[in-house]
Amino acid sequence: MSTAFEYRPKYVDIRVKPDAGSARREPHERACDHVGCLRAGLHRAPKGRDNANQYWHFCVEHAADYNRRWNYFAGMSDGEFKDYLAREEVGHRPTWTFRSGRLDRFSAAMRGARVGRRSDPFGLFGSGDPAAPRPHARRLTRLQALALEALSLDEGADAGAIRARYADLVKRWHPDSNGGDRSAEANLQRVLKAYQTLKAGGLV
Repeated sequence: MSTAFEYRPKYVDIRVKPDAGSARREPHERACDHVGCLRAGLHRAPKGRDNANQYWHFCVEHAADYNRRWNYFAGMSDGEFKDYLAREEVGHRPTWTFRSGRLDRFSAAMRGARVGRRSDPFGLFGSGDPAAPRPHARRLTRLQALALEALSLDEGADAGAIRARYADLVKRWHPDSNGGDRSAEANLQRVLKAYQTLKAGGLV
């Protein structure tokens, strides 16, 4: 049988685009929040800058129209906008300054307390013989070691060094000698307590 002629019904392959306005939402779908729209609100749009996690639900047409007209920075002053841009540079995360604080002078004083008393247990940087016998280190309790650390002294400090360091720190941090600055009272109390601990242990 010849295939030159084949019957093809009319209008079978004609595609008709349905009217977008005639689309109706299913009963279980949320309605579009645009007034008078009966289509499904499947697309979220933010309600505003100050309404976190709150959204309008629009159909695709009204969502596109809303996005074209919406401005996140609407209502911001110039100062608020500059502040937002500055916080945007760090991802709106908290930051800290590198400027000096009020206790930096005390920490600097403690760092300078050990200048000239570097530890060299193997004699690599001194003129002494590394093989020479070293004096036996005294045994300290934990409280005594912490007390010497509070005074910025080595564990081998003798009674004279302890008294000299105690007098120096008391003079530095006492309110009568630092112009009435009461911010160093905690340091002064720590020094007094450390000295009493060493004195009770017979090290002074």
